[in-house]
Amino acid sequence: MATLPTTAEILLKDFGPRPAYPALDPLYGQTPDKLVKTHCCFCGVQCGIQLKVKNNQVIGFEPWEEFPVNKGKLCPKGIKRYVQNNHPDRLLHPLIRGEHGFVETSWDKAYERTTTAIQEIQSKYGKDAFAFLGGASMTNEKAYLNGKFARIALGTANIDYNGRLCMVSAGAANKMAFGVDRAANPWSDIPLAKALILAGTNIGECFPILTDYIWRARDNGAKIIVIDPRITPIGRTADLILPVKPGRDSALANGILHALIKEDLLDRDFIARHTTGFDKVEELVENYTPEKVEEISGVSRKSIYRAAEIWGEAPTAMLLHARGIEHHTKGVENVLSYINIVLGTGKIGRPGCGYGTITGQGNGQGGREHGQRCNQLPGGRDINHPGHRQEVSEYWGIPEAELPGQGLTACEIIDAIEAGKIKGLLSISFNPLVSIPDSNRTKKALDKLEFLGCIDFFLSETAQHADVVLAGSLQEEDEGTVTNGEGRCIRLKQSITPPGNAKVDWQIICDLGKRLGKEKYFDFKNPGEIFTELTGISANAPVDYSGMSYERLEKEMGLFWPCPSPNHPGTPRLFEGGKFFHPDQKAKFFGYEYRAPAEDVDADYPLFFTTGRVVSQYLSGTQTRRIGELVDQYPEPLCEIHPLMAAKLGVKDKMPVRVITRRGEMVVPAQVVTTIRPDTVFVPYHWAGKKAANQLTNRALDPISKIPEFKVCACRVEKV
Repeated sequence: MATLPTTAEILLKDFGPRPAYPALDPLYGQTPDKLVKTHCCFCGVQCGIQLKVKNNQVIGFEPWEEFPVNKGKLCPKGIKRYVQNNHPDRLLHPLIRGEHGFVETSWDKAYERTTTAIQEIQSKYGKDAFAFLGGASMTNEKAYLNGKFARIALGTANIDYNGRLCMVSAGAANKMAFGVDRAANPWSDIPLAKALILAGTNIGECFPILTDYIWRARDNGAKIIVIDPRITPIGRTADLILPVKPGRDSALANGILHALIKEDLLDRDFIARHTTGFDKVEELVENYTPEKVEEISGVSRKSIYRAAEIWGEAPTAMLLHARGIEHHTKGVENVLSYINIVLGTGKIGRPGCGYGTITGQGNGQGGREHGQRCNQLPGGRDINHPGHRQEVSEYWGIPEAELPGQGLTACEIIDAIEAGKIKGLLSISFNPLVSIPDSNRTKKALDKLEFLGCIDFFLSETAQHADVVLAGSLQEEDEGTVTNGEGRCIRLKQSITPPGNAKVDWQIICDLGKRLGKEKYFDFKNPGEIFTELTGISANAPVDYSGMSYERLEKEMGLFWPCPSPNHPGTPRLFEGGKFFHPDQKAKFFGYEYRAPAEDVDADYPLFFTTGRVVSQYLSGTQTRRIGELVDQYPEPLCEIHPLMAAKLGVKDKMPVRVITRRGEMVVPAQVVTTIRPDTVFVPYHWAGKKAANQLTNRALDPISKIPEFKVCACRVEKV
């Protein structure tokens, strides 16, 4: 068979070499010193990319077509991700707050100021008065190190991470239903499905490369069902749109299951042999007739039955969901209600049949596995489980009694700061001033801290309130591993070293640990040693990486956990043979009555307010708002509003509108579109200050996952 040309060869042959733009890219066109195979720094797809390096600078990229996840394809963020390397905002030195603002300082003085503050606060108020916030865009090695640092060096129970704002509802539901928290299938199963339900996931903008998998399924004859208050880009080629009212997802899922039962489309044999608890769920959803669900959800009874027919009659099917059903005070209930559809039809545990969560952050999966959550220890262990506590304390070499218990979640930490119970905070790669709902309250809370330290590579909005800023590292300046949204652990290679006097993040954490008197616990020479400890402590744990090594990850293009031995091939597809991770090896059904969101529409605030992403921006925008080409694509937040509502308000496209909730208001240009429910408005959340959507959102929490209700609150819109 003839060898096919690469994408680069086709481009050069058909179009010639790309012209250089010296003013923007002074090193472009020069021969790189090296080409480094690594991964994108943004979403949970973690696309493979080859970075071109010259003079310790990233000067461009080449497609990495051999990497199986993206096969050389990249989204707009991936193509421009390297541009941030030489940005003038890059932190090159540690900063310390002086009388007139920040001044550059030495590492010794920055460390001394930080550790002295920690010791003084904890001596005066107790260990738990100092908190730690981590991130889910960092490596597995740093996630593990964060948890160890908080519990050994700080001795605090109050550690959590920004994944608390993303995937925790799915994680809690997965463990309840399946006994384990991971996508059931590799993404290579998606094109094998003959039906797809995409619930609350804007794949085209948030996970663009995964769109290719969806389209391949469609080209193979799959029917696609999209559930969302907006017709997002992925919905524009769907076979069926279910435009659910914000906050009504559990009712809709119950209605679809009701229709599946009435149409005799269940797999009763699978239910009997591989699950428990279905009888109670069947009894509950008997009352969720399509007529009742239409009234609650705004989705027509005809569409509810059609969704059930498409899913139930398909020989293979997969359900994928994301924040749209998770960012609620009943996010866990929503997810479990959709899992019931999968389990009830037995469409799980075989090729083209399964379930998965679209992880929003770069290491959204791995970042929640290795111990930087308040309720979790390394290996996905439960911090409240006596056996799990004993295993970790013995591995670390500390008395079990010294291992802190469960602490506060991310939003609860901010609330405790506001209440004066937490006096000090160290944060890494987390921008709560932009990310956490009701940002005006967050700002006031941060200003009440006696000490705030931030580890970051740009001066984020949160870091602007800090007493000390420790100049950390971009992804390409460090090395390690991440675990993408399908559960594949992959290798990140160091492409360049940090500029100026900046340091790699793991070294900063280790240095602080040593200065706090815990030298022997943080005597790591490189990330490889951290990974060796991470894999070792994970042996026989719920999340088992013990058979992995850097060498295997590079050679095999990543490995899926569980991978319990060096000769184990990894586990791309969970639950094959109908074996789940509960002690009885059966999956569990959970049924919930629909309940309204924490804040519903009323006469004073008659519209639903919801938030999300756009394709050219990422999370709090700390990185992408500094990449000019991405800013040009979507320079400021817009308020999506339906033409019927716009006409009622006398608003035309691009006219400014004022969006008001019980927490605040913002003025943004209107974007009049037919792809949103007339009773709903949408504003993306990537901006800060007066452009921050999270000025308006509600900090009400899910009682199980403690995730905030980003996706629904009540608002009114006025013409300016």
